[in-house]
Amino acid sequence: MSADPYETARQAQRRAVTRRRRRLRRAAGAGQTRPAGEAPGGSPTQRQGHAAEARAARHLEACGIRILAANLNCRAGEIDLVAREDALLLFIEVRERRNPAFGGAAASVNRAKQARIVRAARHFLPRLARLHFGGAAPACRFDVVAFDAAGPRWIRDAFRP
Repeated sequence: MSADPYETARQAQRRAVTRRRRRLRRAAGAGQTRPAGEAPGGSPTQRQGHAAEARAARHLEACGIRILAANLNCRAGEIDLVAREDALLLFIEVRERRNPAFGGAAASVNRAKQARIVRAARHFLPRLARLHFGGAAPACRFDVVAFDAAGPRWIRDAFRP
């Protein structure tokens, strides 16, 4: 141990960051999925988001969509839900807004968010194709499920890469 208190603090911070990263990697399973509807802990806002994702998954399943994965994370971004509709692979962003100001839930999926979703989809596409489509690259679609005062709204083909 160093006698310098600042150096001691820096080392403690480095160790804390390392532990936090290790814990997050284990929790994320290096890109592994968690079952749809299984909400991890987190802040109240995160719990609200996970609850909206679970409601969206139930809504889509009621419409005949098969949910393949939830909350896929990578450096490029996050995919809320991945689903299959016949031969299509769906990447689904779930948004909830209680206040209709600023355009509502669907309007919050701006170009920057769309770009992050597309980058994350490109990252996970080979693995998803291998697991669920026998290795063949499926046709993909980007959907949004928006929850606002009017209730759930499923916007098919909300944007294109």
